[in-house]
Amino acid sequence: MLTKKQKNLLLFINKRLRGSGVSPSYEEMKQSLNLKSKSGIHRLISALEERGFIKRLAHKARALEVIKLPETASANDIYNSFSPSVIKGGLDDEKLISDDEPEVPVLGKIAAGTPVEAIQNEVSRIPLPSNLEKNGDYFGLKVQGDSMIDAGINEGDTVIIRRTDTADNGKIVVALIDEQEAMLKRIRKKGKVVALESANKNYETKIFGPDRVKVQGVLVSLYRNF
Repeated sequence: MLTKKQKNLLLFINKRLRGSGVSPSYEEMKQSLNLKSKSGIHRLISALEERGFIKRLAHKARALEVIKLPETASANDIYNSFSPSVIKGGLDDEKLISDDEPEVPVLGKIAAGTPVEAIQNEVSRIPLPSNLEKNGDYFGLKVQGDSMIDAGINEGDTVIIRRTDTADNGKIVVALIDEQEAMLKRIRKKGKVVALESANKNYETKIFGPDRVKVQGVLVSLYRNF
C-alpha cells in the first residue's frame, strides 16, 4: 500500500519516462510534489525501491526504471504518462504548406488494433511540427482503429514517427511483424519475449519472439482535426 505522496511521485516518474525516456531530476520531483527539500524525495524514492515499484539503474546519473504501478492506478493515471505534442486542427485541407516549411511524408495508414499491411508508399506530405528538430528523420501515418485511445491516440489522428530501429521499454512504436504487418503499440521486452500492448482494455497484449518484431520508429507527436 503506497502513501498518496509515494503514488503521486511514482506516477510522475512514470509519466516523464514514457514521455521523454529520461528520469526527472530530484528538483523536478520536489516541485511536482510541492516539497520544501530534496531529502523528502530521497526518502520516497527509497520507499518505492524497497516496495519493488522502481529500480535505480547502475552507472547512470538519476536513472530510474518503473517496475510496476499500483493496482489502484486508473487507466487515466497510467496512460496520461504518454503526452506527445498534439497539434489540434493542424491538418486543415485548405491550409497550404509554405515553400520553406519542413515537411513530413505520410506513408499511409497504421493499425492501432488489428494489423494492416506494412506501410511503404507515400500518400501525402504534412508540415513538420515546430517543436521537433528539423534535421530529424520523421514520417507520418494515419491511425486506424481504437486500441490506443487510452493513450490519447484516436482513430483518424495522424501520428508523427521518428525513424529508429530501437526503442526503450514502454515507448509507443511502429512495429513491423514478420516483415509484413505494421501496428502502433507500446513495446515491452523481457528476455527473448517482445510484448506489444494496447491502450484499451478491450484488446489483448500480443506476444512475439524477438526475431518476429522490428521497430521502425517511435511516436513523438500527432495531428488531430476537429
